[in-house]
Amino acid sequence: MKVVAVDHVQLAMPAGGEGRARAFYEGILGIPEKTKPTHLAARGGVWFERGPLKIHLGVDKNFAPARKAHPGFLVEDLPALIAALTQAGFAVKSDEPLDGYRRVYVDDPFGNRIELMERKAE
Repeated sequence: MKVVAVDHVQLAMPAGGEGRARAFYEGILGIPEKTKPTHLAARGGVWFERGPLKIHLGVDKNFAPARKAHPGFLVEDLPALIAALTQAGFAVKSDEPLDGYRRVYVDDPFGNRIELMERKAE
């Protein structure tokens, strides 16, 4: 018996934040929305998925953003993504270098920390 992979990452958001989630995760990060199963849709929230990448945002009535715990997304063309985030009003923060990667952090519309990583060309 063993864990073999991560199926999805769930982040929390406050009630009514679906539109802001769509604008960020689909509109800027480019992860398409996936329709939630009917029996789960009544809970609110929104899912974004492309192939094995699955990010689910669920409503938490006692919402508090994840400031330290975070998903790390592999991206293509990090400079263009940074420009799009900045143009949309999101603050992008640099951090200590990590061998083999360019990386930055950004908070989603709810204050959840997101790491954006691009492999450096060898």
